[in-house]
Amino acid sequence: MREEEKIAAGILFSPADPELVAIKLRTHNLNVDYNQTYEDETEKRQAILNEILGEAGEGLFIQGPITFHYGKHTKIGKRVFINFNLTIQDDAEVTIGDDCNFGPNVTIVTPVHPLLPDERKALLTASGEKKHLCYARPVHIGKDCWLGASVTICPGVTIGDNCVIGAGSVVTRDIPEGCFAAGNPCRVIRKLSEQDSMKYQPQILADNRIIEP
Repeated sequence: MREEEKIAAGILFSPADPELVAIKLRTHNLNVDYNQTYEDETEKRQAILNEILGEAGEGLFIQGPITFHYGKHTKIGKRVFINFNLTIQDDAEVTIGDDCNFGPNVTIVTPVHPLLPDERKALLTASGEKKHLCYARPVHIGKDCWLGASVTICPGVTIGDNCVIGAGSVVTRDIPEGCFAAGNPCRVIRKLSEQDSMKYQPQILADNRIIEP
């Protein structure tokens, strides 16, 4: 079994495998290319994202700078806006649904290392070879989610559709759809409802209006 297949299977793999190293090096170099573009170089930016990502939906905008680890393991939907300093360590699959908005400094991580120090240094492979091994858990973010500034999503987390994650949260477990969640560790504060409409904040809404369905 190839090391990339081991990642998908959720079992230990060697991040130093030459095939994986080549994927990461290519992506890391493309990160640099993207980060050296100007904001209005839209076609150039889109072309680079198409090379980096497994899927880049129409209308995707990433402010930059960006840091993708593999890139090809990340799929981002349509009309997604992502602010400054996105980091996605996508050893395992990462999916981000349509119409999501991310604040600055959002980090998504998928790899997990053994807890015991000796095992972090090395484990024995099936052939008896000592190697540094880790494993990874996928992250899935639904559609229409808003992640505040400096949110960290930990390995294996799924966030349902229509969620708001408060700034600075560290999300260590799944968040059901339609919730406001915040904290470290992140927890559900309450379900979002019609009472959260801007029409109930006229002092902020001012002379603007809600678009009625």
